[in-house]
Amino acid sequence: MALSREELIQAVSSQMPAKRWKHTQGVMESAVILAEKYGADPVKADIAAILHDVAKYWPVAEMEAVIRDNGLNIELLSHDKQLWHSEVGAFVAERDYGVSDSEIINAIRWHTSGRVGMSLLDKVVCLADYIEPGRDFPGVEHIREQAERSLEEGLIAGFDSTISLLLSQRRVIYPLTVLSRNDLIAQLKIMEVGS
Repeated sequence: MALSREELIQAVSSQMPAKRWKHTQGVMESAVILAEKYGADPVKADIAAILHDVAKYWPVAEMEAVIRDNGLNIELLSHDKQLWHSEVGAFVAERDYGVSDSEIINAIRWHTSGRVGMSLLDKVVCLADYIEPGRDFPGVEHIREQAERSLEEGLIAGFDSTISLLLSQRRVIYPLTVLSRNDLIAQLKIMEVGS
């Protein structure tokens, strides 16, 4: 049984610090704006945004157990723990909050890494997470500017920012993020040829 929007907000906001809930509210706002601008379903964008960080503050051991015990993407465990909450969040959206819409579940699952062949909703939620009004990091204004041009341009700028930061810190880059970025560039080339 799916929860109402108000019940989801109550359930999710109670699991995170006020500052993270403020971020989530910004993602909700940005996701709806992007959905309306680019033709995605704003109701689905709102629900995915509410739930996108539901597992962000779970203990690492609990996230690991959910991934291992439920046959989720085990490869994530050999990468940065910052990636785990999206996989766990997608799982608990369905298990604990009654979300049965695969588009919403996928948008939650792929909001940190992206994926090859991102859906419109995947793109909206991932980009909203980068550009929500409370975000303040070097390059965020550039990402916001690109988001005005297209979802793909915005996401490429976002992934470029993430990859550059990880490179500067000599950290491992999750391969799917690079593949996602490359796929978006390929999509833009196809769009250019078609126009």
